[in-house]
Amino acid sequence: MARTLVAGVDSSTQSSTVVLRQLADGKVVGEARAPHPPTNPPRSEQDPASWWNALMDALKQLQPQLDQIAAISVGGQGHGLVLLGKDNVALRPAKLWNDTEAAPDAARLRKLLPPADWAERTGSVPGPALTVSKLAWTERCFPGLIGRAAHVMLPFDYIIYQLSGNKVTERGGCSGTGYFNPFSNKWDLELAGLATPGIDSNKVPAIVESAQAAGKVTQIPFSELNGVLVGPGTGDNMAAALGLGIEEGDTVMSLGTSGTVYSVTPVGIKDGSGAINGYADATGRFMPMVTTLNAAKVTDCIRRLLGVSIQEFDSLALEPRQANESLILIPYLDGERTPDLPDATGRLLNLRSNSTQAQVARAAVEGVLCGLLEGLDLLAKQGIRLDGRFILTGGAARSKAFRQTLADLTGEPIWVATVAEAAAAGAGVQAAAALFGEPISKIARRWAPDLELAAEPDLEFPREAVRECYRTAVHNHFGKDR
Repeated sequence: MARTLVAGVDSSTQSSTVVLRQLADGKVVGEARAPHPPTNPPRSEQDPASWWNALMDALKQLQPQLDQIAAISVGGQGHGLVLLGKDNVALRPAKLWNDTEAAPDAARLRKLLPPADWAERTGSVPGPALTVSKLAWTERCFPGLIGRAAHVMLPFDYIIYQLSGNKVTERGGCSGTGYFNPFSNKWDLELAGLATPGIDSNKVPAIVESAQAAGKVTQIPFSELNGVLVGPGTGDNMAAALGLGIEEGDTVMSLGTSGTVYSVTPVGIKDGSGAINGYADATGRFMPMVTTLNAAKVTDCIRRLLGVSIQEFDSLALEPRQANESLILIPYLDGERTPDLPDATGRLLNLRSNSTQAQVARAAVEGVLCGLLEGLDLLAKQGIRLDGRFILTGGAARSKAFRQTLADLTGEPIWVATVAEAAAAGAGVQAAAALFGEPISKIARRWAPDLELAAEPDLEFPREAVRECYRTAVHNHFGKDR
């Protein structure tokens, strides 16, 4: 059987998703997924072996096509800390990106080195999400454990290691560690040393080019995949950008468990406030990003409390807005990352005896989006080009309520991609680049999906008033300007 496909894997917080794409044109010809164990902040941890088992379950669903796969790569959840012993077994559960227990450790790191210096050296400032903060938490709570670790890696590094037997990483994913310099593309292990002793170059993966092969599949339950080329992997948002074919000037908002808003730039961003993470991408450019902890989980929660289906929730949120409607939901259900409020909880404000289900549903959607749009304002203030397409992606991008409300709040047309699993699709782009030896950006452009116009703005919508009410509520209740 000719090997005419590549496999892209999205190893996310919720599941492992595999997408198969034709090498000839990038067309998606197969898809499967398997769940990961549920997790919820403040302690959000998973056994790395569960990711591998889920990937095997997903691949099993595609077994009739496995002998057609020529290359495979992985986009994985960012920031998580994986510690392996000499036997390659995890020393403890991996602490994930949305775990907030490292908040005091992040604060200590910011005292040891000024935030502006962290931003200058890594593009980011330590918060609970960054891997460097999780290193500090581990040393504080499990003294000496990191010293006993043979390997310190990210979630996608772990999957690539299991596939190929090689310990490698690339700039996009590891730019979220807090001890990698995305401007020089080198580890800055002196910063890791501020969190814990004992991190040296032998413990971290070797950095390779984002389109370089990591090796070949070695030991795997499916003999059809033995010898298949393995890409180096990258972070999930970096993979999604590849899958969407993002160009400079485009704005992307991703609505999954968390929310992100980002663009791509030729020059890195160094934001000493810590609100913007100045990540690298997987094409040699940069990906300034603002992340919130609470996105689709907020509307899922409110929908459950209202006792309505997904379709019914959308219909409620899209009911005509009433005059003088003032219900506001501040969506910090599980703490918040931007602004940095790890111990916060949500607020539903201005609730009255005549408030309706529709108003509650609409407040939930608006609250999620207003928080992310505050982040977009910060990107604009950095002078980042945002004059291209506004693309909505992630699981909640299917929601008509999110689509229309985003258009109304921005005054911009909103586009969605015809490919549903952007991160897995983008991992397939990376796999193809490694296989062909071509620039990854060239394949991303060639395989870029069509975009569909999802919503156009209602120019009568009171977007400035809605956003100002949200800003005021956040300031009054949390003492933050955003």
